[in-house]
Amino acid sequence: MAAIATAINVLGVLFLSHAVYSAYEHSLLPSASTPPPLSHSLLPNSLDPKITLPLDITLETLFSVLLLCAGMVLSSADLKPIQWRVWAGTLEASQEAREVKEVGVGGGNPYQALEERVGFWDVRGVGKATRGWMDGGGDKKGKGRA
Repeated sequence: MAAIATAINVLGVLFLSHAVYSAYEHSLLPSASTPPPLSHSLLPNSLDPKITLPLDITLETLFSVLLLCAGMVLSSADLKPIQWRVWAGTLEASQEAREVKEVGVGGGNPYQALEERVGFWDVRGVGKATRGWMDGGGDKKGKGRA
């Protein structure tokens, strides 16, 4: 598959370089430098093209770009799964992922970092602990005032 993709990319580059060269040569022709007849265009004069390319050069350019896009897609690597359950299932099923290699690495649970991270601050829980401390008159562990 890589040889086919490389051949398509080479063919696309050849067609694109030929289209660019043809457009350049067409712009040098004396007939191409005469301005097109006045038309009631919606474009301002600064954006109105002074040179119109023939249809075959335009089609060759589009064809070469499509060939290059197809060649790039065919030569790209396989995509990784974007669903967590697929990735986590393959990770948990593998034997080497279950082995704990060092602290914090391995163990078979891909969500361990998410489960042990510092989450949002629980305002209600802290408020209850503070009220209990104020009412109890001691520290948060329930000891009374000294």
